[in-house]
This record gives sequence, C-alpha cells and structure tokens, in this order.
Amino acid sequence: MGGAGEVAGRGVDAGRVRAFIRRFAQLVAEHKDELTALDAAIGDADHGTNLDRGLQAALERLPGEGASPADLLKAVAMALIAKVGGASGPLYGTAFLRAATAAGGKAVLEPTDVAALFRAALAGIQERGKAAVGEKTMIDALAPAVEALEAALGRGADLAEALAEAAQAAREGSDRTIPLVATKGRASYLGERSRGHRDPGSLSAALMMQAAAETLAGGKAP
Repeated sequence: MGGAGEVAGRGVDAGRVRAFIRRFAQLVAEHKDELTALDAAIGDADHGTNLDRGLQAALERLPGEGASPADLLKAVAMALIAKVGGASGPLYGTAFLRAATAAGGKAVLEPTDVAALFRAALAGIQERGKAAVGEKTMIDALAPAVEALEAALGRGADLAEALAEAAQAAREGSDRTIPLVATKGRASYLGERSRGHRDPGSLSAALMMQAAAETLAGGKAP
C-alpha cells in the first residue's frame, strides 16, 4: 500500500486518500478564520472553528496501516458527526460516509471510482440538506465540481486533469454564491441582506476539492 502522496500508477490507494484527508484538514486550518468571518456575516460565526475541530479530531482517529480507502473515509465521517455541531457536521459527515460506502472494499480506486465517490458524497448532502444549486450553499460549489470531474473523465482526461478541473469548477461555483440571496439554512433568515457575501460552506467545499486535486492523483503529501 502506497505512502501518502506517493506517485505510483493511476489508481488511488489508501495512501493517497490519507493525503487527501490531511490536506483538507490543513487547508481548513489555514482558512479557519476566513471561514468563520464569512459565517459571521450570514450564519452562526462558527463554520471555520467547528470544521477545523472536527477534522483535527478525524486526523487523530484515522486507522493505521492496512486500512482501506473506505476505512479512512468512514473514520472522518464518524469524527465529523461526533465533533462538529450545527449543519456542517451532519452534512460533511454524511458526505464522507456516502463516499466510504461508494469506495466499498477496494484497496485501489480507479478514476471512475473516484468520480462515483464524489457523486455519492454530493447525493448524500443533497438528501440531508434538501438544497439545490442556486440556494447559496455548499452545493453551489460541489455540484459543478462533480459534473466537471465526470465530464473530464468522460472525454478521456486523466485523473489529475479531471480533479484540477473539478477544483476550478468548485471555486467558480463558490464565487457565484456571492451575489445570491440565500434560501436555505440560517442565512435565509437574512433574505436580501445575504446578498454580497460568499457562502462559507461553498468555500469549504472548494477547499475539499482543492485538496482532492492536490493529492488523489499523486502529488502533495502534507
């Protein structure tokens, strides 16, 4: 089983999944204050601190050598559900749990498996949050990212290129939340006053896709 960030073949092994989780946690820690400031404008002012606490707890609970990609993703899900309050814990927890289920018992994931994993995560969030694109939530970043990932693989792009396009789509989707009026979650209580603010969940989702692009196809190993 490959080490974190090891570049060896086209499959995604547990080492790469571990690197992805670590990089996501690192990016959230780096952007914790920004995420919380965004949430202060239209929410509970705790998105950055809560998600950072949950991901740090997840890092402590990651299983060791011999763990499968699914084992790692499930450990993150359980930590987020247990440690993160508000809406983001259950939403991200559901996403990682669905991703773990999609990963199944495979030791190495093919690019199409990775796309299926993110599609399952998106579906889980949509089912739990009952949100759609355009309602100023994390879906506005994650949905176009998954679509870009699937489209790129469909035209024959390799996983690194496809994930890079997915990360770019997520960032652009997050940008598009700025002029939107929120119709879901706590921000919806603000109505027109939510316009002009980036949705914090869309930014954390974009950070997750950035982490995926940097690690799952081989690369950065935090």
